[in-house]
Amino acid sequence: MTIAETYVEFATCEARGVSPAYELLSLAVSRDADLLALLDTLPPGKRQPNLLFGVVRLLGGPIGDPDAFREYAVANWPEIEARMRTRATQTNEAGRCALLLPVLAALPQPLALLEVGASAGLCLYPDRYSYRYGDHTVGAGGPVLECAASGIAPPDRVPEVVWRAGLDLNPLRVTDPDDLAWLDALIWPEHEHRRARLRAAAAVAAAEPPLLVRGDLVDDLPELAARAPAGATLVVFHSSALYQVPAPRREAFVEVVRGLPGHWIAIEAPGVVGYGTLPVPPDDTLHNVLALDGAPLAWTRPHGQGLAWFGAPIGSAANA
Repeated sequence: MTIAETYVEFATCEARGVSPAYELLSLAVSRDADLLALLDTLPPGKRQPNLLFGVVRLLGGPIGDPDAFREYAVANWPEIEARMRTRATQTNEAGRCALLLPVLAALPQPLALLEVGASAGLCLYPDRYSYRYGDHTVGAGGPVLECAASGIAPPDRVPEVVWRAGLDLNPLRVTDPDDLAWLDALIWPEHEHRRARLRAAAAVAAAEPPLLVRGDLVDDLPELAARAPAGATLVVFHSSALYQVPAPRREAFVEVVRGLPGHWIAIEAPGVVGYGTLPVPPDDTLHNVLALDGAPLAWTRPHGQGLAWFGAPIGSAANA
């Protein structure tokens, strides 16, 4: 897609009905020749709407008014460009644990969790959060993660986690004010509930920091996986991370992760990991695919707010 088409798709498939400010802003950028020309000077992997908008938010620029945003972006482009080249969209949405929970709770316990593209590791604490699926609640910790689930009975327990580790090219630390500010900047303007959730999840991680390793998802994964304790089920997982990885490295990663003991959970856009024919998603908004060991199981919403199960029953999927 062209840069303009990318911004139109973001507006119509991701932001519409979720962030009015980002929908308007993304459509405005898609029609602005000057902004498109500035974005074209960046490497293809550094042109995403989330990255541009997050950097402007981090710098204190205006987000609510497209005209003010354009004026600010053009006037401050050198600083924006420099930040976009060094930063990455590392949205660390703890709400995605509500998507992982139905699979994690069904696997042989206890678990050793290893997240690829872990950011600050907030998704490594599914046992410490609480969940609400409609009128069904599970867990006793905080924050409470709400998810509209269909096609599956909600889990009745949280997993037992005895080891948690993350692998990332640039791991973030919730105890670092600059890193926490970047995570906050990546949250969309209207989403105060997600901002509160970030603070609560960051407090959980700060109280017991995970093992975060700077490394490559192909070259360094086996060594980190080998550090998982014996007697625990290794679970390698990732969510909305592989889209930033070139296709040949994605294929190499899949080969590596399939060769590890334990299980592999992926939550990615449909085209990122090839699954063949998939059922029609629930609607026209962006949906990712939840898969266990390469078998697609459910459509999921990007921030963990919804899950529509279409795969095998959770018991047979977990034991396949």
